[in-house]
Amino acid sequence: MINKKDITRNWLKRYTGTDPDAFGERILVTNFQNYVEKFAKRFDVPIQGIGGPMTSATNTEGLSIINFGIGSANAATIMDLLSCIQPKGVLFLGKCGGLKRSTDLGHFILPIAAIRGEGTSDDYFPKEVPAMPSFKLHKYVSELLVKHDLDYRTGVIYTTNRRVWEHDEDFKAYLRKISAIGIDMETATIFITGFANRIDRGALLLVSDTPMIPEGVKTEESDMEITRKYVDLHLEMGIEAMTQISEEGEAIKHFTY
Repeated sequence: MINKKDITRNWLKRYTGTDPDAFGERILVTNFQNYVEKFAKRFDVPIQGIGGPMTSATNTEGLSIINFGIGSANAATIMDLLSCIQPKGVLFLGKCGGLKRSTDLGHFILPIAAIRGEGTSDDYFPKEVPAMPSFKLHKYVSELLVKHDLDYRTGVIYTTNRRVWEHDEDFKAYLRKISAIGIDMETATIFITGFANRIDRGALLLVSDTPMIPEGVKTEESDMEITRKYVDLHLEMGIEAMTQISEEGEAIKHFTY
C-alpha cells in the first residue's frame, strides 16, 4: 500500500468495522456511543466495530453514523479515512461549552468558522487558512432548525486540545478576548481536514455546559441531564438534515482557493 486511497480503504474498515463500500453517501460523525446506539435502534440496523476504536452503523437510506471518539487527532483520522469513499457530506454532531451569556444549556450552535487552537490542523494547512464549514450544508441545517422553530446561535468556535482548563483564569481571559461563542476539541479539525480531503462538512453543536462560571462546569450529573433532555433532538436534527439534502437533490459543490 503506497498510495493514500489504498491505505485509507484498508484502515477505514479496521477502525470502524464497516467495509468502505457499505457506507452511505452521507455521514454523521460524533463523539458519543449513545448516538450510534440510538441511530441503530431507530433504523433497526446492526452496530459495527464494537470492541474497536470506532463504531458505526448505516441505514437503508444511505446515511451512516460513526463514533470516532474524542479529540482532534481522532477527528482528523476519521476525515482522512473517509476520503477514500468521498461522501457527499459529513455533519459533526458534537457538544461544546458555551462561552457567552447568550448561550444556554441545550442551545444549538451552527458555527460559521472555528479558531484552530488545537494544533492538529497545522499538519494540513498553514495557520492563515481559515477553518470553515461548507456553506450549502449549513444552509440546509439552518433551514431545518427554523422549520422546527428551534432557537440556535451562530458564531466562531474555539477548538483546543486542552481538556482541563476550567480552573485557568488566564486561559479564560484569552477566551473572552477572542470573543468565541463556544469551545470544543474537534470542530476546527473537521473543517480543515474536510477541506484538505475535498469533503463537504458541517457541524451542529449542542451546548452542554457553560464553563466560564464555576457552577457551569460539566459534571457527570449535569451531562446526564443534558443527554436526557436534548440528545434525541440533536440526533434527529442531524438525521433529518442529511436525509433532506439527499431528497432535494441539490449538489453541494466543493470550491478550492
